This record gives sequence, C-alpha cells and structure tokens, in this order.
Amino acid sequence: MAISAKAVPQAMPRIAPREDLNVFRISQIQFDIAAEHLKLEAGLRQVLRTPKRVMEVSVPAKMDNGQVKVFTGYRVQHNIARGPAKGGVRYHPGVTLDEVKALAMWMTWKTAAVNIPFGGAKGGVICDPKRMSKSELERMTRRFCSEILPIIGPERDIPAPDVYTDSQTMAWMMDTYSMTVGYSALGVVTGKPVALGGSEGRNEATARGCLFVTEEACKVKKINLRGATVAIQGFGNAGSIAARLFAEKKAKIVAISDSRGGVHNSRGIDPYKAVRYKERSGTVVGMPGTSRISNDDLLTMKCDILIPAALENVITLNNAEQIKAKIVAEAANGPTTPHADEVLARRGIMVLPDVLANSGGVTTSYFEWVQDLQNFFWTETEVNAKLETVMKRAFHEVHETARKNHVHMRTGAYILAVGRVADATVVRGLFP
Repeated sequence: MAISAKAVPQAMPRIAPREDLNVFRISQIQFDIAAEHLKLEAGLRQVLRTPKRVMEVSVPAKMDNGQVKVFTGYRVQHNIARGPAKGGVRYHPGVTLDEVKALAMWMTWKTAAVNIPFGGAKGGVICDPKRMSKSELERMTRRFCSEILPIIGPERDIPAPDVYTDSQTMAWMMDTYSMTVGYSALGVVTGKPVALGGSEGRNEATARGCLFVTEEACKVKKINLRGATVAIQGFGNAGSIAARLFAEKKAKIVAISDSRGGVHNSRGIDPYKAVRYKERSGTVVGMPGTSRISNDDLLTMKCDILIPAALENVITLNNAEQIKAKIVAEAANGPTTPHADEVLARRGIMVLPDVLANSGGVTTSYFEWVQDLQNFFWTETEVNAKLETVMKRAFHEVHETARKNHVHMRTGAYILAVGRVADATVVRGLFP
C-alpha cells in the first residue's frame, strides 16, 4: 500500500447530478476526493473507507409505567490506526446506522486533523429523549452501556456526549462500566462531571474551539470579529455557548434558532437572556425584543459568520446560492453537502469544516483522558490555553494544505487528515 507524500491534482470523483443526502455516502465522497489528491492505492482506500467494527444491540429498558420497551443502539468503530477509538453517543429518534457510520468516519478525520492520537467511533440509540424521564434515560443508558461493554474501554474505545446526551449520561456509563469491571475506570468516557474525573473547560470546548478557528479565519478574510454579525442555527449546548463566547469578543449575535424556529434582531441578541428564556419556554421563539424567522431564513440571512450548530445536511444545493455569510463555521457534524461545498467555494465563502471547526470537543476530551490516566488534573486556564494552541495550529495546517493544493478548506482538511491516517496504516501493515 503505497502513499504519495506529495499531493497532486486529480480529477474529482464524479458526483451524481441529483444530490444524495445519505450522510454515509457523503462521508465517502469527501474521503474519495482526498484519496484522489493523495493518489492512495486502491486497497488502502478500501481499508480507510470501511468501518472496522459495527455493533447493533438490543436495549430493553423498563419504563416508569412498568412496561419494558426495546430500543435499538449502535456503536461503530471506524479506524484505530492512530490510537483508541473516540466518539460521542447520541440519543435521537432519527438515528440510523448509516448516520452513525458516517459520524464515526468523520471522527477518524477529526482526530487526525488536529493531530491527537485517537481513531474514530460513534454511537447512538434510536429514542426520543424529550419524551423520557430521567430515570428512564438512566435505565436505558446503563443497559446500552452494558451491551457495548465488550468493545469499549480506556484503551479500546472512549465514548463522549453528543446530541441529547450530557455529562450525566457519561456518569451513568462510567459507573456501569466500573461496576462491571470491579474498579473505577475514569478514562472509559469523557465529558464526565468534574467530580468524576471530568476536565475543566470540557463543557465549553466545542464552542471555544470553533471560536479559535473562526478568529484565525477572520484574519485571513480581513474581517474584524469585533462588531461582526453572527447567525447561529441550533441553540443547544454548542450553539448557546458559541453565542456567549462570540458575544464576549464583541461580535453581534443577530439571529439564533432551535428545532421550533428562530429569532432575529439586527441590533443584537443577548445570549444570556436567550438562554434564560429558552430554559423557561423550551424554545427561543417568542423571545422579547426579537422577530420570528424560520431556520431556512436564518441560514440565508446576511451576516459575516454563519454557525450551523444543529444536525446534518442543512446547507445543500437548494440553498447554497442564497448563503450570504462570508465565513461558515461548522459547529455541527456534516451540515454542508459536497455539492454545496463547491457552490460556496466558487462564491468565495470560506467554510471551516466540521472536522476542524468542532474538533475542540474531542481535543479537550483527549486532555480529559490524559488527565484521567495520570490522575493529575489541570486548571481551566491551562486547558483553554492548550486548546487554543492545538486549534490555531490545526487551522493554519489545514489552510496551508488547502492553499498548496488549490482546494477549499474541507478538502484541505481531508488531505491532511486522511494522509496522516494512511501513513499510520501503511507503517503498521496488515496483521496477520
């Protein structure tokens, strides 16, 4: 399996005229583009584009009414050439195996893009956590953890929070694993409460990492972040914290949204008031001093920085021509399709791809894992300083790779990341 260290321009793989929104096929198209630039040998491509391990489990759990409900869960390990598998667990009614496979692949490239020694994994359970009580979620989480327990562990695969999971979810998983193996295994998950070996700064890490790379992108695009207008699609953990962090840098948050819709105020929205309003109302819609807009309107509104912080496939061929932002910073996984990437690049819009822009979470998860293994913990100031160093270095490596290869930032990130994983795979060889 030979790898050309020097990337050379190649014809792009043909993308079907009709846009395919299957996220796993999208992840493979993105990989194929980078593989062409890297001139990877066919066998190596097959190894890198195929998940190493796919587990589907039945998750029976007792509901509060005494009945047993059976959920379906997944854990996919895409690649472990550079280290243990790493990736979140999401709870959502729309979880599919293809989605989890795509997210696992993206995690492989994400950890390689920021050059931390992990591979990629992802997990999910098909459920509606908004309709479940805390005790039901605990029972389901513990059973799911027990079902995937044979393939997870501090040296094997380290889960973390994702959509509709949080530090409490990770505490239940850590406790379930620890009770099974007979000792406290702090490093089996990341994103835990600080009281259980979680890292200071982890909760804000995804949004803070997004801020760091956006700051560097603003320098390249000659945009002053102070006073820049920011629209955020998705006001969950990453989106709400991003709103606060960008506001602290004196950027103006002009629009935010959640699953029920969005709100807009050209004079700026106070993120602290927005969080308090959503805690009371369950949505940002109706927030005093704002006008209602749809999620679609938010994506296409005039702003300097657009932050998609929700789910996949929100910027597509249908709306890419209408995007007016100068920078798109992907705090979510997979928000932009390959067709849309080409349109945005042609229009001079810089996309900070998910494998770079939201990798602050996995980077600080790496810091948490290191602290757990050493039983030596850092201050929040230390964590944030280390995160800033990693994120800004990664931005410039991706930007330089993109510039040298005359490609947009996503392909630059993939060339860098896929090249690193391919190198590790070749050096290790095949066993047996």
